[in-house]
Amino acid sequence: MGVRALGLPEATRSPNTPELPERVTIWEVGPRDGLQNESGVIPSAVKLEFLNRLNAAGLPVIETTSFVHPDWVPQLADAGEVINGLSPKPGVRYPVLVPNQRGLDRAREAAVADIAIFASATESFAQRNLNRSFEEQFEMFRPVVRGAASSGMRVRGYLSMVFGDPWQGAVPVEQVVDAGKRLLWMGCDQLSLGDTIGVATPGQVESVLRGFQEADISPDRLAVHFHDTYGQALANTYAALRLGISTVDSSAGGLGGCPYAGSATGNLATEDLVWMLSGLGIEHGVDLELLVDTSTWMAERLGKPSPSPVVKALAR
Repeated sequence: MGVRALGLPEATRSPNTPELPERVTIWEVGPRDGLQNESGVIPSAVKLEFLNRLNAAGLPVIETTSFVHPDWVPQLADAGEVINGLSPKPGVRYPVLVPNQRGLDRAREAAVADIAIFASATESFAQRNLNRSFEEQFEMFRPVVRGAASSGMRVRGYLSMVFGDPWQGAVPVEQVVDAGKRLLWMGCDQLSLGDTIGVATPGQVESVLRGFQEADISPDRLAVHFHDTYGQALANTYAALRLGISTVDSSAGGLGGCPYAGSATGNLATEDLVWMLSGLGIEHGVDLELLVDTSTWMAERLGKPSPSPVVKALAR
């Protein structure tokens, strides 16, 4: 069943907004960023079934797990088992988050093709999340990025607290751009700009993206990652699309948060993103019905309903 059969209106693209991309790459983060914030540990078999269902729904990128120390994120302690049990689909990317050199070593052993590192735009979050100062985090990541590149891996850099920090408040645009440029110059292929606590507004999104434009950073090297704490994730995504962003992070069913930032609620739900993109006439390649079924299935395993309005509206 396609999205039309589910009741989506005819896709329209206004002639007044020609700057919208023809296609958006959805970077699915549910299996990693979504499940890492759950209070209980999810069985590996459930995670693998989740990955298989996301594969079937047509997601082009599925962030699979994290090679992080189990004391930090016990929900992802089975990363090796999940990677070994994965049934990869041709043409799909399966990035893995690595926090340090040891994580990179594990990624190499598992023959992972894509990794991601997780940096902070602020001093306070670098200290709390990485146990490093703002400056020290770059020294920690530099050999990881270079080592990954020398092994033929693609590297994504996450930059958190881009639009606000719970301990420091507003984050200056120039500080964000400086941190982002350092990650890109270090060798990251792409930079994902994270609204970690979900406080961004479309005006802020525009200011940050224009800051990168002025620094001669092409929008095709950037992605956006919004949390929906204040219900602004879709509006922020639309603002980013209008400025040339064509890679958007989202989480099936709106799963997620951040274990190191208590005010962070769930990620932008992939279903909500797909509904908006379809209505705008933007290609994405995702089967919405299968995705809704997947999120409904996972919600049953987690024992709580999905917060996604689209899932609520379309779930059987």
